[in-house]
Amino acid sequence: MKKTGFVSISGQPNVGKSTLLNGLLGEKVAIISEKPETTRDTIRGILTRDDCQIIFMDTPGIHKPHDLLGRIMLTRARSSLLEADIILLLTEKRTALNREDLNIISGLPRPKGGQTVLLIINKADRVKEKKTLLPLMDRAKQLYPFDEIIPMCALDRSDLDMLLNIIKPYLKEGPFLYPEEQLTDKNEHFLVQEIIREKILAETYEEIPHSVAVVVDKMKKKGTAGVIEIYATIFVERTSQKSIIIGKKGAMLKQIGKQARLDIEKLLSGHVYLDLWVKVREKWKKDANALEEIGYST
Repeated sequence: MKKTGFVSISGQPNVGKSTLLNGLLGEKVAIISEKPETTRDTIRGILTRDDCQIIFMDTPGIHKPHDLLGRIMLTRARSSLLEADIILLLTEKRTALNREDLNIISGLPRPKGGQTVLLIINKADRVKEKKTLLPLMDRAKQLYPFDEIIPMCALDRSDLDMLLNIIKPYLKEGPFLYPEEQLTDKNEHFLVQEIIREKILAETYEEIPHSVAVVVDKMKKKGTAGVIEIYATIFVERTSQKSIIIGKKGAMLKQIGKQARLDIEKLLSGHVYLDLWVKVREKWKKDANALEEIGYST
């Protein structure tokens, strides 16, 4: 008897949603950064074990949007709640049940509507006195009838296995929806773009991370050695941002390219030639046509 289900990983920005997805899968399919609003698209990670297949959906952080891109991200995050059989609402003690969490809870499906909703209190390993979580858990129960409330650490393998064991009984009988060996619904172009963007997030600061988009223009194997040539464009909103990403004598762009190439070679299992260009597209986050071209369709 096979069981399957869609599981949405939801929550406000920067609470560890992508870390949780990667940990559950045992593979890195979502980029990670300490900077908020890193995830811009819903990424499906597929875990197939024995008689069950779980399709996890890592979603953009739910927050008040400031531009058209933000509204698209919010729409994608909320739509994943409608698709899901099981919702994991991720929070952490530092920000738990604050205004942003209360806003998310207000948008959760009605109780007994057929969906399972679990509250995950992440980064519980940082809480020295575990009993201090009890009042938080009691308040959460008063706000919404969560099926379960689970303190855990998304970096702890035993905690991840515990969470999987909690999820499995809530899955429904049904055939697998993806091939057993498939890990994500995203193609290689998307994963390469995200790796490049992750390295930009790691190397830059202030407004730069939020103003950057990456598009793979061409990717092909060349020659008998099978070197994979990748040509990609980094879009920014202002000329000053372009200068920062290129850096003095191209040093920043070289560093970003070097770090990205190493991860891309692991992803594609081959040697990679990576060519990066930086272009200015003013106010692309507010321009529907620019968003369409870059890959964030409205």
